[in-house]
Amino acid sequence: MVGNLELLTSSTPEQASTQLQELERPEGELHLRFYLTSGQELAFSAMAIREVLSAPPDRITPIPNASPLMLGTLNLRGRVLWVADLGQFLGETSAVNTDRAEIPIIAVEDQETIVGLAVEQIVGMEWLDVEAIQQPTATTDSINPYLRGEWLLGDRTHQCLRLLDQKAILRSNRWAAV
Repeated sequence: MVGNLELLTSSTPEQASTQLQELERPEGELHLRFYLTSGQELAFSAMAIREVLSAPPDRITPIPNASPLMLGTLNLRGRVLWVADLGQFLGETSAVNTDRAEIPIIAVEDQETIVGLAVEQIVGMEWLDVEAIQQPTATTDSINPYLRGEWLLGDRTHQCLRLLDQKAILRSNRWAAV
């Protein structure tokens, strides 16, 4: 919305000033929304994200005899970044689509550990009210340990956006089996 020139040109100076103040003082915290292969929409807190990138599949070096959830490694400005399929890590059966020009990757970090998590599609950044987070409902045991909560997106649709905990993902014992 910041890049929308109509915001400033289609209103009076007073309205434009009020709209700009609203943009400068958003409510809540910034989150990155994205989709897994199954169509499930999830989010990470922006504070959890080191970087968001798109990498051509040929830049990801496969690792022989590794788990199918590990896509390989990626050279990120001289640092080796392990890239994993987030959907498979969370228990989904279908793999992220690697037969395309670029794979969306979310690099999350905790202390000195950084891992790239491949997803199906990145939606974008959005301010979300953290006080409206509810306990997750109707989740599977495979994803439950990695959830911080969920937001109800619409009263009539009953769709929810689940917030992931990057620390729980990075510290998981599931990596030992990879």
